[in-house]
Amino acid sequence: MSELVMTWLRRALWDMVPRDHRATPAELRRRQLVTAGFVVLGGIVLGLSLRIEPGSAWFYPATLGLATVWAVGAFASGPLHLGRIATGPEGVRRRPVLTPIALGLALAGVFVVGALVVREVPFLDDQVRSVVDHADQGSWPLLVLITAVNGIAEELFFRGAAYAAIPRHPVVVTTLAYAVATLATGNVMLAFAALLLGALVGLQRRASGGILAPILTHCTWSLAMLFALPALF
Repeated sequence: MSELVMTWLRRALWDMVPRDHRATPAELRRRQLVTAGFVVLGGIVLGLSLRIEPGSAWFYPATLGLATVWAVGAFASGPLHLGRIATGPEGVRRRPVLTPIALGLALAGVFVVGALVVREVPFLDDQVRSVVDHADQGSWPLLVLITAVNGIAEELFFRGAAYAAIPRHPVVVTTLAYAVATLATGNVMLAFAALLLGALVGLQRRASGGILAPILTHCTWSLAMLFALPALF
């Protein structure tokens, strides 16, 4: 069983499937310039959206506006790819679906356990509660929609456009860029979560060569946390 789990993890996070995603120097430079501009713009919009008072009607258009920034930046930068991973005993390459969902649930479980420790530290507890307040005072159907849409848009940009714009160490660079953009909220717990999530989905992007696995993991994790955190805080 342990060998099967290790094989499953290796295929999902480490073994790189063959791919042919070449870009000319001009195409790469264009992607880099577009990506850099939208990182700055997205960080500003993100910081403004989470500084809106909980319960304000402006929270919803602001967060959907942020998703629009990430998605437009991603598609404007150049081609995006869904990716594949090896599955089954024969190692047949398929679109990753169940594996990234399982990884998203596993990461959510780690965060739930960590939340039990975080809520005992007053400063960190306040940081998490400032985010949970938006869920407590918001419309749940809209929050679910916004959470899913933003998860998709962030992965389109950070593991799609930004990853393809970085020729060396893209997992590390995009993880740090994602954390720095999230730090624009002024919330260190969100930035810490971005580091852990970014590293996981970055490895999936590296292994699969595409954005499908990161999107599914991100959305699974963020939706699980949307429902779990209010119960813990």
